[in-house]
Amino acid sequence: MATTPSGSSATAVTDSFLAAYDEVLAAKWPAGTTHTDVPTPYGTTRINSYGPEDAPPLLLLAGGGSTSTVWFAQAAHLGRTHRVHAVDLIGDPGRSVPGERPIRTVPDLTAWLDAVLDALNTTSAALCGHSYGAWIALHHTLHAPHRVRKLILVDPTQCFAGFRPGYLLHALPMLLRPSAKRTHTFLAWETAGAALDPAWLHLRDEAAGFPTARPVTGRRPAPGALSTLNVPTLILTAENSRAHNAAQVTATATRLLPRAQTATIPGATHHSLPLHAPDAAELNRRIEDFLLTE
Repeated sequence: MATTPSGSSATAVTDSFLAAYDEVLAAKWPAGTTHTDVPTPYGTTRINSYGPEDAPPLLLLAGGGSTSTVWFAQAAHLGRTHRVHAVDLIGDPGRSVPGERPIRTVPDLTAWLDAVLDALNTTSAALCGHSYGAWIALHHTLHAPHRVRKLILVDPTQCFAGFRPGYLLHALPMLLRPSAKRTHTFLAWETAGAALDPAWLHLRDEAAGFPTARPVTGRRPAPGALSTLNVPTLILTAENSRAHNAAQVTATATRLLPRAQTATIPGATHHSLPLHAPDAAELNRRIEDFLLTE
Protein backbone atom coordinates (compact mmCIF):
# COMPACT_ATOMS: atom_id res chain seq x y z
CA MET A 1 0.00 0.00 0.00
CA ALA A 2 1.36 3.41 -0.95
CA THR A 3 2.17 5.84 1.81
CA THR A 4 0.68 9.31 1.63
CA PRO A 5 3.18 12.08 0.78
CA SER A 6 2.81 15.45 2.45
CA GLY A 7 2.87 19.08 1.34
CA SER A 8 4.06 20.08 -2.10
CA SER A 9 5.39 16.56 -2.83
CA ALA A 10 1.86 15.18 -2.52
CA THR A 11 0.58 17.77 -4.99
CA ALA A 12 3.37 16.93 -7.44
CA VAL A 13 2.66 13.20 -7.20
CA THR A 14 -1.05 13.72 -7.70
CA ASP A 15 -0.61 16.14 -10.60
CA SER A 16 1.84 13.82 -12.34
CA PHE A 17 -0.50 10.86 -11.89
CA LEU A 18 -3.56 12.75 -13.13
CA ALA A 19 -1.67 13.95 -16.21
CA ALA A 20 -0.74 10.34 -17.01
CA TYR A 21 -4.33 9.26 -16.37
CA ASP A 22 -5.68 11.87 -18.79
CA GLU A 23 -3.06 10.87 -21.34
CA VAL A 24 -4.38 7.29 -21.43
CA LEU A 25 -7.94 8.52 -21.84
CA ALA A 26 -6.97 10.87 -24.67
CA ALA A 27 -4.69 8.43 -26.50
CA LYS A 28 -6.44 5.09 -26.01
CA TRP A 29 -10.14 5.59 -25.31
CA PRO A 30 -12.48 6.08 -28.29
CA ALA A 31 -13.74 9.49 -29.36
CA GLY A 32 -17.04 10.24 -27.69
CA THR A 33 -15.99 8.93 -24.26
CA THR A 34 -17.62 10.90 -21.45
CA HIS A 35 -16.38 11.47 -17.90
CA THR A 36 -18.74 11.79 -14.95
CA ASP A 37 -18.10 12.38 -11.24
CA VAL A 38 -21.02 11.09 -9.18
CA PRO A 39 -21.61 11.57 -5.45
CA THR A 40 -21.94 8.55 -3.16
CA PRO A 41 -22.03 8.25 0.65
CA TYR A 42 -18.32 7.30 0.49
CA GLY A 43 -17.07 10.08 -1.75
CA THR A 44 -17.11 11.12 -5.39
CA THR A 45 -16.77 8.34 -7.97
CA ARG A 46 -15.30 8.86 -11.45
CA ILE A 47 -17.00 6.95 -14.28
CA ASN A 48 -15.58 6.87 -17.81
CA SER A 49 -18.34 5.90 -20.26
CA TYR A 50 -18.62 5.02 -23.92
CA GLY A 51 -21.33 3.65 -26.20
CA PRO A 52 -24.92 4.48 -27.15
CA GLU A 53 -26.67 6.13 -24.23
CA ASP A 54 -29.78 3.98 -24.75
CA ALA A 55 -27.82 0.69 -24.94
CA PRO A 56 -27.81 -1.87 -22.10
CA PRO A 57 -25.40 -0.79 -19.33
CA LEU A 58 -22.16 -2.67 -18.61
CA LEU A 59 -20.09 -1.76 -15.53
CA LEU A 60 -16.36 -2.53 -15.51
CA LEU A 61 -14.32 -2.81 -12.30
CA ALA A 62 -10.53 -2.92 -12.66
CA GLY A 63 -7.97 -4.74 -10.57
CA GLY A 64 -6.15 -2.95 -7.78
CA GLY A 65 -3.93 -0.11 -8.99
CA SER A 66 -4.99 -0.44 -12.63
CA THR A 67 -7.58 2.38 -12.75
CA SER A 68 -10.66 2.36 -14.94
CA THR A 69 -8.56 3.47 -17.90
CA VAL A 70 -7.22 -0.09 -18.32
CA TRP A 71 -10.48 -1.09 -20.05
CA PHE A 72 -9.86 0.93 -23.23
CA ALA A 73 -9.88 -2.12 -25.54
CA GLN A 74 -13.15 -3.35 -24.04
CA ALA A 75 -14.76 0.10 -24.21
CA ALA A 76 -14.01 0.42 -27.92
CA HIS A 77 -15.29 -3.07 -28.76
CA LEU A 78 -18.17 -3.62 -26.34
CA GLY A 79 -19.29 0.00 -26.62
CA ARG A 80 -20.75 -0.87 -30.01
CA THR A 81 -23.63 -2.76 -28.36
CA HIS A 82 -23.53 -1.57 -24.71
CA ARG A 83 -23.17 1.63 -22.73
CA VAL A 84 -19.84 0.84 -21.05
CA HIS A 85 -19.15 2.44 -17.66
CA ALA A 86 -15.61 1.97 -16.29
CA VAL A 87 -15.43 2.91 -12.61
CA ASP A 88 -12.50 4.13 -10.51
CA LEU A 89 -12.53 2.44 -7.11
CA ILE A 90 -12.67 4.85 -4.18
CA GLY A 91 -9.42 4.70 -2.21
CA ASP A 92 -7.48 3.26 -5.18
CA PRO A 93 -5.44 5.22 -7.73
CA GLY A 94 -7.77 7.13 -10.04
CA ARG A 95 -9.98 10.18 -10.16
CA SER A 96 -12.45 9.03 -7.52
CA VAL A 97 -12.16 11.09 -4.33
CA PRO A 98 -12.78 9.53 -0.89
CA GLY A 99 -15.27 11.27 1.37
CA GLU A 100 -15.47 11.50 5.13
CA ARG A 101 -17.04 8.05 5.37
CA PRO A 102 -14.39 5.42 4.51
CA ILE A 103 -15.01 2.10 2.79
CA ARG A 104 -13.90 -0.45 5.39
CA THR A 105 -16.09 -3.52 4.95
CA VAL A 106 -17.70 -5.64 2.25
CA PRO A 107 -21.12 -4.10 3.05
CA ASP A 108 -19.52 -0.67 2.50
CA LEU A 109 -18.27 -1.82 -0.91
CA THR A 110 -21.67 -3.15 -1.96
CA ALA A 111 -23.44 -0.02 -0.68
CA TRP A 112 -20.99 2.11 -2.67
CA LEU A 113 -21.67 0.14 -5.84
CA ASP A 114 -25.41 0.38 -5.23
CA ALA A 115 -24.98 4.16 -5.06
CA VAL A 116 -23.03 4.12 -8.34
CA LEU A 117 -25.84 2.18 -10.05
CA ASP A 118 -28.37 4.61 -8.60
CA ALA A 119 -26.37 7.55 -9.95
CA LEU A 120 -26.43 5.93 -13.39
CA ASN A 121 -30.21 5.62 -13.04
CA THR A 122 -30.10 1.89 -13.73
CA THR A 123 -31.91 -0.82 -11.81
CA SER A 124 -29.97 -3.66 -13.43
CA ALA A 125 -26.71 -3.90 -15.38
CA ALA A 126 -24.17 -6.40 -16.60
CA LEU A 127 -21.20 -6.36 -14.24
CA CYS A 128 -17.63 -7.28 -15.17
CA GLY A 129 -14.56 -7.26 -12.94
CA HIS A 130 -10.92 -8.26 -13.24
CA SER A 131 -8.81 -9.57 -10.35
CA TYR A 132 -9.77 -7.59 -7.22
CA GLY A 133 -12.53 -5.95 -9.25
CA ALA A 134 -13.95 -9.42 -9.87
CA TRP A 135 -13.95 -10.08 -6.12
CA ILE A 136 -15.96 -6.90 -5.61
CA ALA A 137 -18.30 -7.77 -8.49
CA LEU A 138 -19.01 -11.23 -7.11
CA HIS A 139 -19.72 -9.90 -3.61
CA HIS A 140 -22.04 -7.27 -5.03
CA THR A 141 -23.93 -9.87 -7.06
CA LEU A 142 -24.38 -12.01 -3.95
CA HIS A 143 -25.63 -8.90 -2.14
CA ALA A 144 -28.03 -7.69 -4.86
CA PRO A 145 -28.56 -10.35 -7.55
CA HIS A 146 -31.61 -8.48 -8.84
CA ARG A 147 -29.33 -5.61 -9.90
CA VAL A 148 -26.98 -7.79 -11.98
CA ARG A 149 -28.26 -9.02 -15.33
CA LYS A 150 -25.09 -10.92 -16.14
CA LEU A 151 -21.80 -11.33 -14.28
CA ILE A 152 -18.34 -11.62 -15.90
CA LEU A 153 -15.31 -12.48 -13.78
CA VAL A 154 -11.92 -12.06 -15.48
CA ASP A 155 -9.21 -14.15 -13.80
CA PRO A 156 -10.95 -13.53 -10.46
CA THR A 157 -8.77 -13.56 -7.35
CA GLN A 158 -9.89 -14.79 -3.94
CA CYS A 159 -13.24 -15.90 -5.38
CA PHE A 160 -12.74 -19.61 -6.04
CA ALA A 161 -9.08 -20.23 -5.14
CA GLY A 162 -6.35 -18.62 -3.08
CA PHE A 163 -3.22 -16.86 -4.28
CA ARG A 164 -0.14 -18.87 -5.18
CA PRO A 165 2.54 -18.29 -2.50
CA GLY A 166 5.08 -17.44 -5.22
CA TYR A 167 2.86 -14.70 -6.57
CA LEU A 168 2.55 -13.06 -3.17
CA LEU A 169 6.29 -13.38 -2.60
CA HIS A 170 7.07 -11.59 -5.86
CA ALA A 171 4.42 -8.92 -5.18
CA LEU A 172 5.60 -8.19 -1.63
CA PRO A 173 8.36 -5.65 -2.43
CA MET A 174 5.95 -3.67 -4.63
CA LEU A 175 3.26 -3.73 -1.95
CA LEU A 176 5.53 -2.80 0.95
CA ARG A 177 7.44 0.02 -0.78
CA PRO A 178 5.78 0.89 -4.09
CA SER A 179 7.98 2.28 -6.85
CA ALA A 180 7.95 2.34 -10.64
CA LYS A 181 10.96 0.01 -10.75
CA ARG A 182 9.35 -2.56 -8.45
CA THR A 183 6.11 -2.38 -10.41
CA HIS A 184 7.98 -2.97 -13.68
CA THR A 185 9.88 -5.90 -12.20
CA PHE A 186 6.74 -7.53 -10.90
CA LEU A 187 4.70 -7.05 -14.09
CA ALA A 188 7.56 -8.29 -16.25
CA TRP A 189 7.79 -11.43 -14.13
CA GLU A 190 4.04 -12.16 -14.09
CA THR A 191 3.45 -11.42 -17.78
CA ALA A 192 6.67 -13.13 -18.93
CA GLY A 193 7.78 -9.87 -20.50
CA ALA A 194 4.59 -9.14 -22.49
CA ALA A 195 4.63 -5.75 -24.19
CA LEU A 196 2.08 -3.73 -22.22
CA ASP A 197 0.72 -0.45 -23.58
CA PRO A 198 3.34 2.28 -22.95
CA ALA A 199 0.85 5.00 -21.99
CA TRP A 200 -0.93 2.76 -19.49
CA LEU A 201 2.38 1.44 -18.14
CA HIS A 202 3.49 5.03 -17.51
CA LEU A 203 0.24 5.60 -15.60
CA ARG A 204 0.86 2.42 -13.60
CA ASP A 205 4.32 3.76 -12.75
CA GLU A 206 2.80 7.03 -11.53
CA ALA A 207 0.26 5.10 -9.45
CA ALA A 208 3.10 3.79 -7.29
CA GLY A 209 3.26 7.14 -5.49
CA PHE A 210 -0.47 7.88 -5.42
CA PRO A 211 -1.95 8.14 -1.90
CA THR A 212 -4.27 5.18 -1.34
CA ALA A 213 -6.42 3.63 1.37
CA ARG A 214 -6.09 0.09 2.64
CA PRO A 215 -8.23 -2.09 0.35
CA VAL A 216 -11.10 -4.09 1.77
CA THR A 217 -10.19 -7.78 1.77
CA GLY A 218 -11.75 -10.91 3.18
CA ARG A 219 -12.41 -14.57 2.77
CA ARG A 220 -13.71 -16.18 -0.36
CA PRO A 221 -17.52 -16.28 -0.61
CA ALA A 222 -19.08 -19.24 1.19
CA PRO A 223 -19.86 -22.26 -1.01
CA GLY A 224 -23.45 -22.24 0.22
CA ALA A 225 -23.96 -18.65 -0.94
CA LEU A 226 -22.41 -19.35 -4.33
CA SER A 227 -24.61 -22.41 -4.88
CA THR A 228 -27.76 -20.27 -4.63
CA LEU A 229 -26.59 -17.56 -7.06
CA ASN A 230 -28.95 -17.68 -10.03
CA VAL A 231 -27.27 -15.00 -12.15
CA PRO A 232 -25.72 -16.09 -15.49
CA THR A 233 -21.98 -15.94 -14.87
CA LEU A 234 -18.96 -16.15 -17.17
CA ILE A 235 -15.58 -16.97 -15.66
CA LEU A 236 -12.62 -16.19 -17.92
CA THR A 237 -9.26 -17.44 -16.68
CA ALA A 238 -5.77 -16.63 -17.94
CA GLU A 239 -4.01 -19.77 -19.16
CA ASN A 240 -0.65 -18.73 -17.72
CA SER A 241 -1.83 -16.81 -14.66
CA ARG A 242 0.74 -16.79 -11.90
CA ALA A 243 -1.76 -15.38 -9.40
CA HIS A 244 -3.50 -18.71 -8.80
CA ASN A 245 -4.19 -22.11 -10.29
CA ALA A 246 -6.50 -21.33 -13.23
CA ALA A 247 -7.69 -24.93 -13.54
CA GLN A 248 -8.71 -24.92 -9.87
CA VAL A 249 -10.59 -21.64 -10.35
CA THR A 250 -12.51 -23.12 -13.28
CA ALA A 251 -13.28 -26.39 -11.53
CA THR A 252 -14.51 -24.76 -8.33
CA ALA A 253 -16.63 -22.17 -10.12
CA THR A 254 -18.22 -24.86 -12.29
CA ARG A 255 -18.98 -26.99 -9.26
CA LEU A 256 -20.45 -24.23 -7.10
CA LEU A 257 -22.22 -21.82 -9.45
CA PRO A 258 -25.47 -23.18 -10.95
CA ARG A 259 -25.33 -20.95 -14.07
CA ALA A 260 -21.59 -20.76 -14.71
CA GLN A 261 -19.86 -20.77 -18.07
CA THR A 262 -16.08 -20.91 -18.22
CA ALA A 263 -13.38 -20.31 -20.80
CA THR A 264 -9.62 -19.85 -20.80
CA ILE A 265 -7.79 -17.06 -22.64
CA PRO A 266 -4.86 -18.83 -24.35
CA GLY A 267 -1.41 -17.47 -23.55
CA ALA A 268 -2.74 -14.79 -21.20
CA THR A 269 -1.39 -14.07 -17.74
CA HIS A 270 -3.16 -12.41 -14.85
CA HIS A 271 -1.72 -8.97 -15.56
CA SER A 272 -1.69 -9.13 -19.35
CA LEU A 273 -5.48 -8.96 -19.01
CA PRO A 274 -7.44 -6.98 -19.93
CA LEU A 275 -5.24 -4.68 -22.04
CA HIS A 276 -2.55 -6.76 -23.82
CA ALA A 277 -3.57 -6.65 -27.49
CA PRO A 278 -3.36 -10.38 -28.40
CA ASP A 279 -5.29 -11.32 -25.26
CA ALA A 280 -7.78 -8.46 -25.40
CA ALA A 281 -9.22 -9.56 -28.75
CA GLU A 282 -10.13 -13.00 -27.41
CA LEU A 283 -11.34 -11.53 -24.15
CA ASN A 284 -13.62 -9.11 -26.00
CA ARG A 285 -15.02 -11.86 -28.20
CA ARG A 286 -15.85 -14.06 -25.22
CA ILE A 287 -17.51 -11.23 -23.30
CA GLU A 288 -19.49 -10.04 -26.32
CA ASP A 289 -20.80 -13.52 -27.11
CA PHE A 290 -21.88 -13.97 -23.49
CA LEU A 291 -23.60 -10.59 -23.27
CA LEU A 292 -25.50 -11.00 -26.55
CA THR A 293 -26.69 -14.58 -25.89
CA GLU A 294 -30.00 -14.87 -24.12
